[in-house]
Amino acid sequence: MEEKVFKDQVINGERFEFGKNWRAYLNGLTDEKIEIAKQSLGEMLECSDLTGKKFLDVGCGSGLFSLAASKLGASVYSLDFDPNSVKCTELLRERYPSQNKWVIQEGSILNKEYIKSLGKFDIVYSWGVLHHTGNMQKALENVQISVGEKGKLFIAIYNDQGNASTRWKKVKKIYNSGSLGKAFIISIFFPYFFLRGLVADILRIKNPLKRYTDYKKRRGMSMVRDWYDWLGGYPFEVASPEAIFEYYKKNGYRLTRLKTTTSWGCNQFVFEKS
Repeated sequence: MEEKVFKDQVINGERFEFGKNWRAYLNGLTDEKIEIAKQSLGEMLECSDLTGKKFLDVGCGSGLFSLAASKLGASVYSLDFDPNSVKCTELLRERYPSQNKWVIQEGSILNKEYIKSLGKFDIVYSWGVLHHTGNMQKALENVQISVGEKGKLFIAIYNDQGNASTRWKKVKKIYNSGSLGKAFIISIFFPYFFLRGLVADILRIKNPLKRYTDYKKRRGMSMVRDWYDWLGGYPFEVASPEAIFEYYKKNGYRLTRLKTTTSWGCNQFVFEKS
């Protein structure tokens, strides 16, 4: 049922297929990148050993952070609305067999009854996902359901840039409207991104090609592939750090870690249920 809804939304131009990009990402996944993921997860959670913990990955994408949590000792439950993302995560589980329990399912955070059926978790993780559901407010509400007492909620939400965010939403909507819309957006923004980077490198007397090779080493995905991901990322919603903080504070959560951005990236939050 979920897969049919997903495919219908893609056909109707209401959703971007992130999972196809994640499959490309896995081709460049290395042990070094897995180690970096483990370190960044442990840093934000302020805990490098998740032995005995139950970890829920909402919108598992490539499956990298589900894998990282498993390697840190957690029992992991991964879910994603995108069938290709589910396949990516299953591929990682096959590639890196875990001694801990690791369940992977296709499911939506907007399905309240389904989320309730999963039970409670020590850590609920959702990085860059809730703002792509088409109903971020409901997603922010439902993601709390799975947080156990004194559990942690780690989320990342696109930063609200006011008019700039409104313009990007229009760009993404055109991109997903069909092949003509996609070609139109690419013809404008790919040259813009390239020339902007080229000018910056020339002014700093840097090798322009190094920008692309270093990016792929760092991210595991080419910069051009990430351009597709950014331009096509729809549905698209944003929130200010203050709005997210106030919402969860009213719902009985204490903020323990915060990383903000002033650009179009994500603000990261770790809350503890008090």
